[in-house]
Amino acid sequence: MLLDRRREREVLDRLLEAVRGGRSRVLVLRGEPGVGKSALLEYVVEQASGCRVARAGGVQSEMELAFAGLQQLCAPMLDRLERLPPPQRDALGTAFGLTTGVAPDRFLVGLAVLGLLSEVADERPLVCLVDDAQWLDRASLQALEFVARRLFADSVGLVFAVRQSGAEQALAGLPELVVEGLGDGDARALLASVIRWPLDERVRDRIIAETRGNPLALLELPRGLAPAELAGGFGLPVQPLPARIEDSFQRRLAPLPAETRRLLLVAAAEPVGEPALVWGAAARLGIGVEAGDAAESEGLFELGARVRFRHPLVRSAIYRAASGQDRRDAHRALAEVTDPRLDPDRRAWHLAQATSGPDEAVADELERSAGRAQARGGLAAAAAFLERSVELTLEPVRRAERALAAARAQAQAGAFDAALRLLATAEAGPLDELRRAQADLLRGQIAFAVNRGSDAPPLLLAAAKRLESLDVGLTRETYLEALSAAMYAGRFVAGGGLRDAAEAARAGPPASQPPPAPDLLLDGLALLITEGYAASAPTLKRALRAFSSESISRKEGLRWLWLACPTA
Repeated sequence: MLLDRRREREVLDRLLEAVRGGRSRVLVLRGEPGVGKSALLEYVVEQASGCRVARAGGVQSEMELAFAGLQQLCAPMLDRLERLPPPQRDALGTAFGLTTGVAPDRFLVGLAVLGLLSEVADERPLVCLVDDAQWLDRASLQALEFVARRLFADSVGLVFAVRQSGAEQALAGLPELVVEGLGDGDARALLASVIRWPLDERVRDRIIAETRGNPLALLELPRGLAPAELAGGFGLPVQPLPARIEDSFQRRLAPLPAETRRLLLVAAAEPVGEPALVWGAAARLGIGVEAGDAAESEGLFELGARVRFRHPLVRSAIYRAASGQDRRDAHRALAEVTDPRLDPDRRAWHLAQATSGPDEAVADELERSAGRAQARGGLAAAAAFLERSVELTLEPVRRAERALAAARAQAQAGAFDAALRLLATAEAGPLDELRRAQADLLRGQIAFAVNRGSDAPPLLLAAAKRLESLDVGLTRETYLEALSAAMYAGRFVAGGGLRDAAEAARAGPPASQPPPAPDLLLDGLALLITEGYAASAPTLKRALRAFSSESISRKEGLRWLWLACPTA
């Protein structure tokens, strides 16, 4: 039931009207937990007559699984995958693990989703609803943002619900509607529906003021409190509103039978909402089907075709209230009933959560999952798998090597603070000379990515010199990175180490024969800086021809063309 929300309902009604009329619309519902965003999404479902509705929801425990949210949204539409152009079809198939291949290009994944939604909307207007978007995995969120900014003349509506945050806003720049608390009149009516005894007007007004009209807080916080506890005000500690709502849910959990609480924990630890997995894991823990009755009668969750909690805060309250051992038992049971062929990554993640100390077998599983995530283009997911594998590794050499791989993955995902932390772990271990040089290279790459300043070129040059006797190909790549960093830094800082980088590159090992495009570019730029235009022109022309040829890989083109183009 929606109390008032006239303004919000009018906005959503106009969105549906536009979609039915053949025009695309995007809207971000932004607000604090419990303010009613999910209820507004349900209103859209109720009003979306004549439209097909597709839904997805972010789950905090699934944030490490690349494209999990996107797959949830698109799964019912995959019968139309064959209608997409082959590059897009292959990219999306690889992202979803339907096919094998090289890591998909994010641009092609975004185009594929855009095309898939358009194909579905050609038959019937389509409304896509994404709840708790702040918990989508990064790859899914980026793809959906890409789609949202390119919808135009298709009968597609895309509505996100996302928590208000003081940090960097997800989905920033898209049309948004801030959902605020209920007005005083509606808040009083909602509060009266759960407090059945006379309430002093000043106490009632204080409750409404403290909850800021948040509907879930008004419904949940007074539950379980006696009249005497409310008489002096709001009988709860001063703490952030979401934490207070979680405390209320935890009070409702306490009287439930132990088996019911264990079943709820299994359901909270299983992010897919698949009843067969929940009941399979419950059976392994000796939990009978009757345990679900008390939880459903309490109104905390529904156990039907999908497992659905009343609110995400119910899930987090259940999980936080459990002991560490109970959580590990739940994850272990879920790992045992998860098919290792169909869903090896989710199984590996459950195994990792079920492990309290070093475990080489689980660390190996996580390492393999990271490889699969990277192959799908899930850089953030790969980084999370690798970081957890480091935590479970005891042997010093393997721990250092995995920490270096995790640091590299975090840097590729743009998480530079995490990358530096892992890099320090790797450098503290017994790395061999090649990996120590690779660690130096990564530190220089991070320095360049973070501040584009003059501190990056010396780090990259030091790494290149250390690599000279170890890996000639990587040495020359590193000299080219040092040269590009010095060229960039020289635009803002006097000197910038440009000539030093060029002279070091010329003194380094020569290119293989015939030289590939990046090697020609390195030699040409080093000559340009040290000898001038006339000496460098022939080599630079060869480099440009090589970059223009069909033999250059897309990866090399994307990596170096920004540096090659200005020389034209």
